[in-house]
Amino acid sequence: MPGNMSFSELRAAVSAGSIDTVLVCLIDMQGRLQGKRFHAVHFVEGGHEETHCCNYLLATDLEMCTVQGYAATSWAKGYGDYVMKPDLTTLRRLPWLPGTAMVLCDVLDHHTHAEVPHSPRAILKRQVARAEAMGLRPMMATELEFFLFEKGFDALSDEGYRELRPLARYNIDYSIFGTSKEEAVMRAIRNGLFGAGIPVENSKGEAEAGQEEINIRYAPALETADMHALVKMGVKDIAHQHGRAVTFMAKYATDRAGSSSHIHQSLWTAEGAPVFLDPAAPHGMSQTMRHYLAGLLAHAGDITAFLAPYVNSYKRFCVGLFAPTKAVWSLDNRTAGFRVCGEGTKAVRVECRIGGADLNPHLAMAALLAAGLDGIERRLELEPAVTGDIYQAGAVREIPKTLREAAARMAGSAMLRAAFGAEVIDHYHRAALWEIEEQDRVVTDWEVRRGFERA
Repeated sequence: MPGNMSFSELRAAVSAGSIDTVLVCLIDMQGRLQGKRFHAVHFVEGGHEETHCCNYLLATDLEMCTVQGYAATSWAKGYGDYVMKPDLTTLRRLPWLPGTAMVLCDVLDHHTHAEVPHSPRAILKRQVARAEAMGLRPMMATELEFFLFEKGFDALSDEGYRELRPLARYNIDYSIFGTSKEEAVMRAIRNGLFGAGIPVENSKGEAEAGQEEINIRYAPALETADMHALVKMGVKDIAHQHGRAVTFMAKYATDRAGSSSHIHQSLWTAEGAPVFLDPAAPHGMSQTMRHYLAGLLAHAGDITAFLAPYVNSYKRFCVGLFAPTKAVWSLDNRTAGFRVCGEGTKAVRVECRIGGADLNPHLAMAALLAAGLDGIERRLELEPAVTGDIYQAGAVREIPKTLREAAARMAGSAMLRAAFGAEVIDHYHRAALWEIEEQDRVVTDWEVRRGFERA
Protein backbone atom coordinates (compact mmCIF):
# COMPACT_ATOMS: atom_id res chain seq x y z
CA MET A 1 0.00 0.00 0.00
CA PRO A 2 1.29 3.53 -0.74
CA GLY A 3 0.56 4.84 2.77
CA ASN A 4 -0.56 3.43 6.08
CA MET A 5 -2.97 6.08 7.33
CA SER A 6 -6.23 7.44 5.97
CA PHE A 7 -7.16 11.09 6.33
CA SER A 8 -9.93 10.18 8.79
CA GLU A 9 -7.40 8.21 10.86
CA LEU A 10 -5.10 11.22 10.84
CA ARG A 11 -7.92 13.48 11.96
CA ALA A 12 -8.70 11.12 14.85
CA ALA A 13 -5.01 10.91 15.84
CA VAL A 14 -4.74 14.70 15.81
CA SER A 15 -7.87 15.00 17.93
CA ALA A 16 -6.44 12.44 20.39
CA GLY A 17 -3.12 14.31 20.54
CA SER A 18 -0.95 11.46 19.24
CA ILE A 19 -0.06 13.35 16.03
CA ASP A 20 0.91 17.01 16.22
CA THR A 21 3.12 17.45 13.14
CA VAL A 22 2.65 16.63 9.46
CA LEU A 23 5.58 16.74 7.06
CA VAL A 24 4.32 18.00 3.69
CA CYS A 25 6.93 17.02 1.11
CA LEU A 26 7.77 17.10 -2.57
CA ILE A 27 10.45 15.10 -4.38
CA ASP A 28 13.19 17.40 -5.65
CA MET A 29 15.53 16.91 -8.62
CA GLN A 30 18.00 15.02 -6.45
CA GLY A 31 15.31 12.66 -5.10
CA ARG A 32 15.21 14.31 -1.67
CA LEU A 33 12.17 15.28 0.38
CA GLN A 34 11.67 19.04 0.60
CA GLY A 35 8.75 20.88 2.16
CA LYS A 36 7.25 22.14 5.40
CA ARG A 37 6.33 20.95 8.87
CA PHE A 38 2.64 21.70 9.44
CA HIS A 39 0.99 21.83 12.80
CA ALA A 40 -1.34 18.87 12.45
CA VAL A 41 -4.44 20.83 13.48
CA HIS A 42 -3.93 23.31 10.67
CA PHE A 43 -3.25 20.50 8.21
CA VAL A 44 -6.51 18.67 8.92
CA GLU A 45 -8.52 21.88 9.04
CA GLY A 46 -7.46 23.02 5.58
CA GLY A 47 -3.74 22.68 4.96
CA HIS A 48 -4.33 19.33 3.30
CA GLU A 49 -5.87 21.11 0.32
CA GLU A 50 -2.64 22.70 -0.84
CA THR A 51 0.35 24.77 0.15
CA HIS A 52 2.97 26.72 -1.77
CA CYS A 53 6.72 26.68 -2.27
CA CYS A 54 9.33 28.61 -4.22
CA ASN A 55 9.75 27.19 -7.70
CA TYR A 56 13.52 27.09 -7.24
CA LEU A 57 13.03 23.75 -5.46
CA LEU A 58 13.06 22.13 -8.91
CA ALA A 59 16.04 24.13 -10.16
CA THR A 60 18.80 23.82 -7.55
CA ASP A 61 21.81 21.59 -7.04
CA LEU A 62 22.81 19.44 -4.06
CA GLU A 63 23.83 22.56 -2.14
CA MET A 64 20.58 24.41 -2.92
CA CYS A 65 22.43 26.84 -5.17
CA THR A 66 20.14 28.93 -7.39
CA VAL A 67 21.57 27.62 -10.64
CA GLN A 68 21.01 29.89 -13.64
CA GLY A 69 20.21 28.74 -17.15
CA TYR A 70 16.86 27.05 -16.55
CA ALA A 71 13.92 28.02 -18.77
CA ALA A 72 11.39 27.23 -16.04
CA THR A 73 12.67 29.65 -13.39
CA SER A 74 15.35 32.26 -12.84
CA TRP A 75 16.13 35.59 -11.18
CA ALA A 76 14.71 37.26 -14.28
CA LYS A 77 11.40 35.46 -13.75
CA GLY A 78 11.40 36.32 -10.04
CA TYR A 79 11.36 32.79 -8.57
CA GLY A 80 7.61 32.54 -8.13
CA ASP A 81 5.51 29.83 -6.49
CA TYR A 82 4.55 26.26 -7.20
CA VAL A 83 1.54 24.61 -5.61
CA MET A 84 2.23 21.56 -3.46
CA LYS A 85 -0.87 19.37 -3.66
CA PRO A 86 -0.86 16.61 -1.01
CA ASP A 87 -1.51 13.12 -2.37
CA LEU A 88 -3.44 11.80 0.61
CA THR A 89 -2.95 8.19 -0.51
CA THR A 90 0.69 8.60 0.59
CA LEU A 91 -0.18 9.68 4.13
CA ARG A 92 1.74 7.71 6.73
CA ARG A 93 2.97 7.78 10.30
CA LEU A 94 6.75 8.15 10.86
CA PRO A 95 7.54 6.15 14.02
CA TRP A 96 11.10 7.50 14.36
CA LEU A 97 9.84 11.11 14.65
CA PRO A 98 7.53 11.52 17.68
CA GLY A 99 4.00 12.64 16.92
CA THR A 100 4.71 12.94 13.22
CA ALA A 101 2.97 11.95 10.00
CA MET A 102 4.08 12.61 6.43
CA VAL A 103 2.45 13.13 3.05
CA LEU A 104 3.95 13.45 -0.44
CA CYS A 105 2.80 16.14 -2.82
CA ASP A 106 2.37 16.57 -6.52
CA VAL A 107 3.83 19.84 -7.81
CA LEU A 108 1.43 22.05 -9.76
CA ASP A 109 1.76 25.23 -11.76
CA HIS A 110 0.58 28.15 -9.61
CA HIS A 111 -1.62 29.58 -12.37
CA THR A 112 -2.95 26.58 -14.29
CA HIS A 113 -2.83 23.92 -11.54
CA ALA A 114 -1.44 21.52 -14.14
CA GLU A 115 1.38 19.25 -12.97
CA VAL A 116 4.80 20.78 -13.48
CA PRO A 117 6.21 18.62 -16.30
CA HIS A 118 9.78 18.42 -14.94
CA SER A 119 8.74 17.43 -11.41
CA PRO A 120 10.09 13.90 -10.79
CA ARG A 121 6.76 12.43 -9.67
CA ALA A 122 4.98 13.81 -12.75
CA ILE A 123 7.65 12.38 -15.07
CA LEU A 124 7.23 8.89 -13.62
CA LYS A 125 3.43 9.11 -13.53
CA ARG A 126 3.40 9.87 -17.26
CA GLN A 127 5.40 6.74 -18.08
CA VAL A 128 3.23 4.61 -15.79
CA ALA A 129 0.13 5.96 -17.55
CA ARG A 130 1.73 5.16 -20.89
CA ALA A 131 2.26 1.56 -19.79
CA GLU A 132 -1.26 1.30 -18.41
CA ALA A 133 -2.67 2.49 -21.74
CA MET A 134 -0.94 -0.55 -23.23
CA GLY A 135 -2.61 -2.82 -20.65
CA LEU A 136 0.60 -3.13 -18.63
CA ARG A 137 1.25 -2.48 -14.95
CA PRO A 138 4.92 -1.69 -14.14
CA MET A 139 6.20 -3.35 -10.97
CA MET A 140 9.59 -2.46 -9.54
CA ALA A 141 11.85 -2.94 -6.54
CA THR A 142 15.14 -1.39 -5.51
CA GLU A 143 18.16 -2.68 -3.63
CA LEU A 144 19.71 0.32 -1.92
CA GLU A 145 23.29 0.37 -0.61
CA PHE A 146 24.94 2.88 1.71
CA PHE A 147 27.86 3.23 4.10
CA LEU A 148 27.42 3.52 7.86
CA PHE A 149 30.05 5.56 9.72
CA GLU A 150 31.27 5.62 13.30
CA LYS A 151 30.81 9.38 13.80
CA GLY A 152 27.75 11.53 13.21
CA PHE A 153 27.01 13.96 10.41
CA ASP A 154 27.95 17.12 12.30
CA ALA A 155 31.26 15.75 13.58
CA LEU A 156 32.29 14.58 10.11
CA SER A 157 31.30 17.91 8.58
CA ASP A 158 33.28 19.85 11.19
CA GLU A 159 36.33 17.70 10.40
CA GLY A 160 36.01 18.35 6.68
CA TYR A 161 35.13 14.69 6.01
CA ARG A 162 38.81 13.76 6.46
CA GLU A 163 38.40 10.90 8.94
CA LEU A 164 35.67 8.77 7.41
CA ARG A 165 35.86 5.60 9.49
CA PRO A 166 33.12 3.05 8.75
CA LEU A 167 31.41 1.44 11.72
CA ALA A 168 32.51 -1.99 10.47
CA ARG A 169 36.25 -2.59 10.31
CA TYR A 170 36.17 -5.24 7.59
CA ASN A 171 34.01 -6.69 4.83
CA ILE A 172 30.86 -8.04 6.50
CA ASP A 173 29.06 -9.13 3.33
CA TYR A 174 26.36 -11.57 4.53
CA SER A 175 28.13 -11.85 7.91
CA ILE A 176 25.73 -12.34 10.82
CA PHE A 177 28.27 -11.64 13.55
CA GLY A 178 29.66 -8.64 11.67
CA THR A 179 26.24 -7.09 11.23
CA SER A 180 25.30 -7.86 14.85
CA LYS A 181 27.77 -5.17 15.86
CA GLU A 182 25.74 -2.62 13.84
CA GLU A 183 22.35 -3.94 14.85
CA ALA A 184 21.47 -1.06 17.16
CA VAL A 185 21.23 1.17 14.10
CA MET A 186 20.07 -1.32 11.49
CA ARG A 187 17.30 -2.80 13.66
CA ALA A 188 15.98 0.70 14.30
CA ILE A 189 16.06 1.38 10.55
CA ARG A 190 14.21 -1.82 9.64
CA ASN A 191 11.55 -1.39 12.33
CA GLY A 192 11.16 2.34 11.80
CA LEU A 193 10.61 1.98 8.07
CA PHE A 194 8.29 -0.99 8.56
CA GLY A 195 6.28 1.04 11.04
CA ALA A 196 5.94 3.74 8.39
CA GLY A 197 4.20 1.25 6.11
CA ILE A 198 7.26 0.38 4.04
CA PRO A 199 7.42 -3.41 3.46
CA VAL A 200 11.04 -3.99 4.48
CA GLU A 201 12.23 -7.46 3.54
CA ASN A 202 15.73 -7.50 5.02
CA SER A 203 19.03 -5.74 5.52
CA LYS A 204 22.50 -7.21 5.12
CA GLY A 205 26.15 -6.34 5.13
CA GLU A 206 27.47 -5.53 1.67
CA ALA A 207 30.80 -6.21 -0.03
CA GLU A 208 32.85 -3.41 1.50
CA ALA A 209 33.78 -2.45 5.06
CA GLY A 210 30.90 -0.49 6.56
CA GLN A 211 28.57 -1.00 3.60
CA GLU A 212 24.92 -1.93 4.15
CA GLU A 213 22.03 -2.91 1.92
CA ILE A 214 18.32 -2.64 2.58
CA ASN A 215 15.69 -4.35 0.46
CA ILE A 216 12.05 -3.34 0.13
CA ARG A 217 9.35 -5.59 -1.33
CA TYR A 218 8.38 -4.95 -4.96
CA ALA A 219 5.40 -2.69 -5.61
CA PRO A 220 3.87 -0.60 -8.41
CA ALA A 221 6.52 1.70 -9.86
CA LEU A 222 5.29 4.98 -8.35
CA GLU A 223 4.92 3.45 -4.89
CA THR A 224 8.40 1.96 -5.13
CA ALA A 225 9.91 5.33 -6.09
CA ASP A 226 8.05 7.12 -3.30
CA MET A 227 9.18 4.52 -0.76
CA HIS A 228 12.77 4.66 -2.00
CA ALA A 229 12.92 8.42 -1.39
CA LEU A 230 11.44 7.99 2.08
CA VAL A 231 13.86 5.15 2.88
CA LYS A 232 16.81 7.43 2.19
CA MET A 233 15.43 10.13 4.49
CA GLY A 234 14.52 7.59 7.17
CA VAL A 235 17.96 5.97 7.11
CA LYS A 236 19.60 9.37 7.54
CA ASP A 237 17.20 10.40 10.30
CA ILE A 238 17.63 7.20 12.28
CA ALA A 239 21.41 7.08 11.87
CA HIS A 240 21.59 10.68 13.11
CA GLN A 241 19.48 9.80 16.15
CA HIS A 242 22.06 7.12 17.02
CA GLY A 243 25.01 9.48 16.60
CA ARG A 244 26.07 7.89 13.31
CA ALA A 245 26.27 9.09 9.72
CA VAL A 246 25.53 7.41 6.41
CA THR A 247 26.29 8.30 2.82
CA PHE A 248 24.48 7.41 -0.38
CA MET A 249 27.30 8.78 -2.55
CA ALA A 250 28.02 6.47 -5.46
CA LYS A 251 31.73 6.45 -4.54
CA TYR A 252 32.92 8.04 -1.29
CA ALA A 253 36.55 6.85 -1.41
CA THR A 254 38.94 5.92 -4.19
CA ASP A 255 39.94 2.63 -2.58
CA ARG A 256 36.42 1.54 -1.62
CA ALA A 257 33.69 -0.10 -3.67
CA GLY A 258 30.81 2.14 -4.63
CA SER A 259 27.17 1.99 -3.56
CA SER A 260 24.51 0.97 -6.05
CA SER A 261 20.77 1.09 -6.39
CA HIS A 262 19.81 -1.90 -8.50
CA ILE A 263 16.33 -1.58 -9.99
CA HIS A 264 14.27 -4.73 -10.64
CA GLN A 265 11.56 -4.37 -13.28
CA SER A 266 8.66 -6.44 -14.52
CA LEU A 267 5.31 -5.85 -16.18
CA TRP A 268 1.99 -7.34 -15.08
CA THR A 269 -1.50 -7.31 -16.47
CA ALA A 270 -4.14 -5.27 -14.65
CA GLU A 271 -5.36 -8.57 -13.18
CA GLY A 272 -1.92 -9.38 -11.74
CA ALA A 273 -0.57 -11.92 -14.24
CA PRO A 274 3.16 -11.73 -15.05
CA VAL A 275 3.56 -10.44 -18.61
CA PHE A 276 7.28 -11.27 -18.70
CA LEU A 277 6.68 -15.01 -18.19
CA ASP A 278 6.25 -17.48 -21.02
CA PRO A 279 7.02 -20.98 -19.63
CA ALA A 280 7.45 -22.35 -23.15
CA ALA A 281 10.01 -19.74 -24.22
CA PRO A 282 13.79 -19.91 -23.60
CA HIS A 283 14.54 -18.96 -19.99
CA GLY A 284 10.82 -18.31 -19.51
CA MET A 285 11.20 -14.90 -21.18
CA SER A 286 8.09 -13.83 -23.08
CA GLN A 287 8.32 -11.94 -26.35
CA THR A 288 7.16 -8.81 -24.53
CA MET A 289 9.99 -9.17 -22.04
CA ARG A 290 12.48 -9.61 -24.85
CA HIS A 291 11.22 -6.44 -26.58
CA TYR A 292 11.35 -4.53 -23.26
CA LEU A 293 14.91 -5.63 -22.55
CA ALA A 294 15.92 -4.80 -26.13
CA GLY A 295 14.62 -1.27 -25.53
CA LEU A 296 16.69 -0.95 -22.37
CA LEU A 297 19.79 -1.98 -24.29
CA ALA A 298 19.10 0.21 -27.31
CA HIS A 299 18.75 3.30 -25.12
CA ALA A 300 21.18 2.41 -22.32
CA GLY A 301 23.53 5.27 -23.13
CA ASP A 302 20.69 7.76 -23.48
CA ILE A 303 19.26 7.04 -20.01
CA THR A 304 22.53 6.73 -18.09
CA ALA A 305 22.45 10.35 -16.90
CA PHE A 306 19.25 9.50 -14.99
CA LEU A 307 20.93 6.45 -13.42
CA ALA A 308 24.24 8.20 -12.68
CA PRO A 309 23.46 11.93 -12.28
CA TYR A 310 26.72 13.34 -10.87
CA VAL A 311 30.38 13.50 -11.85
CA ASN A 312 31.13 11.27 -8.85
CA SER A 313 28.65 8.65 -10.09
CA TYR A 314 31.00 7.53 -12.87
CA LYS A 315 33.84 6.75 -10.47
CA ARG A 316 31.81 3.76 -9.29
CA PHE A 317 32.14 1.96 -12.63
CA CYS A 318 35.28 -0.02 -11.83
CA VAL A 319 36.38 -3.42 -13.11
CA GLY A 320 36.10 -6.11 -10.45
CA LEU A 321 34.03 -4.18 -7.88
CA PHE A 322 30.56 -5.45 -8.93
CA ALA A 323 29.57 -2.22 -10.68
CA PRO A 324 29.09 -2.89 -14.39
CA THR A 325 31.07 -1.29 -17.20
CA LYS A 326 29.19 -2.83 -20.15
CA ALA A 327 25.56 -2.19 -21.09
CA VAL A 328 24.73 -5.74 -22.13
CA TRP A 329 22.46 -8.44 -20.71
CA SER A 330 23.17 -11.81 -19.23
CA LEU A 331 21.48 -14.53 -17.22
CA ASP A 332 22.17 -14.29 -13.48
CA ASN A 333 25.56 -12.66 -14.06
CA ARG A 334 26.55 -9.78 -11.80
CA THR A 335 29.13 -8.42 -14.25
CA ALA A 336 26.43 -7.31 -16.73
CA GLY A 337 24.67 -3.96 -16.81
CA PHE A 338 21.34 -5.79 -17.13
CA ARG A 339 20.79 -9.15 -15.43
CA VAL A 340 17.82 -11.45 -15.96
CA CYS A 341 16.76 -12.92 -12.62
CA GLY A 342 14.25 -15.63 -11.78
CA GLU A 343 14.43 -17.24 -15.21
CA GLY A 344 11.68 -19.75 -15.85
CA THR A 345 9.54 -18.60 -12.90
CA LYS A 346 6.71 -16.11 -12.45
CA ALA A 347 9.32 -13.82 -10.84
CA VAL A 348 11.34 -13.52 -14.06
CA ARG A 349 12.47 -9.91 -14.28
CA VAL A 350 15.17 -7.50 -15.43
CA GLU A 351 17.62 -6.08 -12.93
CA CYS A 352 19.36 -2.88 -13.99
CA ARG A 353 22.71 -2.78 -12.20
CA ILE A 354 23.92 0.53 -13.64
CA GLY A 355 22.34 2.95 -11.16
CA GLY A 356 24.15 4.23 -8.09
CA ALA A 357 22.72 4.95 -4.65
CA ASP A 358 22.77 8.65 -5.58
CA LEU A 359 20.08 8.36 -8.26
CA ASN A 360 16.66 9.99 -8.12
CA PRO A 361 14.33 6.94 -8.07
CA HIS A 362 11.47 8.65 -9.91
CA LEU A 363 13.69 9.81 -12.75
CA ALA A 364 15.60 6.54 -13.00
CA MET A 365 12.45 4.41 -13.10
CA ALA A 366 10.80 6.74 -15.60
CA ALA A 367 13.83 6.54 -17.89
CA LEU A 368 13.95 2.75 -17.68
CA LEU A 369 10.23 2.51 -18.39
CA ALA A 370 10.47 4.89 -21.33
CA ALA A 371 13.28 2.82 -22.87
CA GLY A 372 11.58 -0.51 -22.27
CA LEU A 373 8.19 0.62 -23.54
CA ASP A 374 9.84 1.97 -26.68
CA GLY A 375 11.27 -1.50 -27.21
CA ILE A 376 7.80 -3.01 -26.92
CA GLU A 377 6.17 -0.42 -29.19
CA ARG A 378 8.82 -0.89 -31.90
CA ARG A 379 9.08 -4.66 -31.32
CA LEU A 380 12.85 -4.48 -31.05
CA GLU A 381 14.69 -7.77 -31.36
CA LEU A 382 16.79 -8.81 -28.37
CA GLU A 383 20.46 -9.38 -29.04
CA PRO A 384 22.13 -12.55 -27.69
CA ALA A 385 23.11 -12.70 -24.03
CA VAL A 386 26.76 -12.13 -23.14
CA THR A 387 28.36 -14.73 -20.89
CA GLY A 388 31.46 -15.09 -18.75
CA ASP A 389 33.47 -12.22 -17.29
CA ILE A 390 31.79 -9.30 -19.03
CA TYR A 391 34.39 -6.89 -17.71
CA GLN A 392 36.73 -8.56 -20.20
CA ALA A 393 34.24 -8.72 -23.07
CA GLY A 394 35.51 -7.25 -26.31
CA ALA A 395 33.60 -5.01 -28.68
CA VAL A 396 30.32 -4.70 -26.78
CA ARG A 397 28.21 -1.72 -25.74
CA GLU A 398 29.81 0.24 -22.92
CA ILE A 399 28.27 2.40 -20.23
CA PRO A 400 29.20 6.07 -20.73
CA LYS A 401 32.41 6.78 -18.86
CA THR A 402 31.66 10.35 -17.80
CA LEU A 403 28.70 12.57 -17.02
CA ARG A 404 29.79 14.75 -19.95
CA GLU A 405 29.26 11.84 -22.34
CA ALA A 406 26.02 10.72 -20.68
CA ALA A 407 24.58 14.26 -20.67
CA ALA A 408 25.26 14.62 -24.41
CA ARG A 409 23.56 11.26 -25.05
CA MET A 410 20.52 12.32 -22.99
CA ALA A 411 20.22 15.70 -24.72
CA GLY A 412 20.40 14.09 -28.16
CA SER A 413 17.94 11.28 -27.46
CA ALA A 414 14.87 11.43 -29.69
CA MET A 415 13.30 8.68 -27.58
CA LEU A 416 13.62 10.66 -24.33
CA ARG A 417 12.43 13.89 -25.93
CA ALA A 418 9.34 12.11 -27.22
CA ALA A 419 8.68 10.34 -23.90
CA PHE A 420 9.44 13.14 -21.41
CA GLY A 421 9.04 16.27 -23.55
CA ALA A 422 11.82 18.46 -24.93
CA GLU A 423 11.50 21.01 -22.11
CA VAL A 424 11.98 18.28 -19.49
CA ILE A 425 15.12 16.92 -21.17
CA ASP A 426 16.51 20.45 -21.56
CA HIS A 427 15.85 21.04 -17.84
CA TYR A 428 17.77 17.95 -16.71
CA HIS A 429 20.48 18.51 -19.31
CA ARG A 430 21.06 21.91 -17.68
CA ALA A 431 21.34 20.17 -14.30
CA ALA A 432 23.99 17.81 -15.68
CA LEU A 433 25.91 20.66 -17.30
CA TRP A 434 25.97 22.53 -13.98
CA GLU A 435 27.50 19.51 -12.26
CA ILE A 436 30.17 19.38 -14.98
CA GLU A 437 30.82 23.13 -14.75
CA GLU A 438 31.33 22.90 -11.00
CA GLN A 439 33.66 19.91 -11.41
CA ASP A 440 35.68 21.84 -14.01
CA ARG A 441 35.86 24.92 -11.75
CA VAL A 442 36.71 23.49 -8.32
CA VAL A 443 40.27 22.68 -7.23
CA THR A 444 40.27 19.29 -5.48
CA ASP A 445 42.32 17.98 -2.56
CA TRP A 446 43.86 15.44 -4.95
CA GLU A 447 45.15 18.20 -7.23
CA VAL A 448 46.72 20.08 -4.33
CA ARG A 449 48.38 16.96 -2.88
CA ARG A 450 49.70 15.95 -6.29
CA GLY A 451 50.91 19.28 -7.57
CA PHE A 452 51.62 21.62 -4.64
CA GLU A 453 55.33 20.81 -4.45
CA ARG A 454 55.92 18.84 -7.64
CA ALA A 455 54.36 21.05 -10.30
